[in-house]
Amino acid sequence: MIDPGYSPKRFAIAAHPSLKDASQQAEIIAMALKNLGAEIVEYGSIYDDNLKNELLAGSYDILIALGGDGTILRAGHLCAKPDVPILGINMGRFGFLTEVQNRQWESVLPDLLQGKYRIEQRMMLWAEHQRKNLVLGGWDVLNEVVVCRGAYVRPILLEACLDGYRLSSYVADGLIVATPTGSTAYALAAGGPIMPPELRNILIIPVAPHLSMDRAIILQEGATVNVVVRSEHQPVLSVDGHPPVTLDDGDSVVVSMGRHAVKFIRFQDPGYFYRNLSLYMEQNPITGASQ
Repeated sequence: MIDPGYSPKRFAIAAHPSLKDASQQAEIIAMALKNLGAEIVEYGSIYDDNLKNELLAGSYDILIALGGDGTILRAGHLCAKPDVPILGINMGRFGFLTEVQNRQWESVLPDLLQGKYRIEQRMMLWAEHQRKNLVLGGWDVLNEVVVCRGAYVRPILLEACLDGYRLSSYVADGLIVATPTGSTAYALAAGGPIMPPELRNILIIPVAPHLSMDRAIILQEGATVNVVVRSEHQPVLSVDGHPPVTLDDGDSVVVSMGRHAVKFIRFQDPGYFYRNLSLYMEQNPITGASQ
C-alpha cells in the first residue's frame, strides 16, 4: 500500500480510439469519478498529443487506460517519464497487463480515490540503434527489443556481446531482448521462461535458431547487451511492436537498463500474476474461447 494519507484527485482517462464503446465508457467512468469527489477528470484518446503534454507537465495523479495490452504499452511509454501510475481496464481481447476487467471498474473506484492500492514497478530498457559510432535512434522499452529478418525469408547472423565480451553468435530468424514484463509476450511465444514482473533482469532468447544456441539466457541486473547485425538482406529492429527500423550490415542495437520504470496500480495481492497466467494459458482469449 502507498501512504494512507494520500488521496489522488486528478485523473486522465485514455481509451483506444478503435475499440467499440471505449469512448462512451471513458465518459461514464469520468462521471463516476466526479461523483466520488475527484477534482479533475479529463478523457480522450490514448494517442492524443495533448494528453502526453499534460502528463509531462504533471497535471494528473493517475492515468486510467481503457483497452488491451497494446493500450497499456502505449500508456506505459506516456507515463514512465512523468512517473504517473496507471490503472488498466481491459476492453481488449487479452488484457494480461490490465488490472480490472471491463464492467468491474465501479467496485474499485472508491478504493482508488482513497489511495487503497499498491504500486507495482516494472523496469524498462533503453535501446539504441548505432551505426559506425553514431546513434541513429533511441527508445524506452517496456516489453522487448526484437532484431529479426525483414522481407527476405531466410535466417540472419547476429552476434551478441555482454558488457563488452562476446556472448554468442546466432543464425536465426531473430533475437529478442526482453524485460520481465516482456517475458510473457513474444519471448514466451518463442519458448522463453516466465519471469516475475518486478525483477530487474534482462532476458535474451533466439527466434527459430538454426544450428546455434537455442537456449534463453537471463542476465544479471545492470547488464548491457550489444547485438551486431551480420547480414545484407535487410534485417529490422522493432521496439514494443512499433513500426520496424531497417538495419544495415554492421549496425548495432545496444540494450541496457532504462532510466525509467512504469508504475501499475494493483488492488490484488502479488499472487495475481500467477493466477492470471494460469487462467490465460488454460483458456487463451485470443482464440475466442473466453470471449
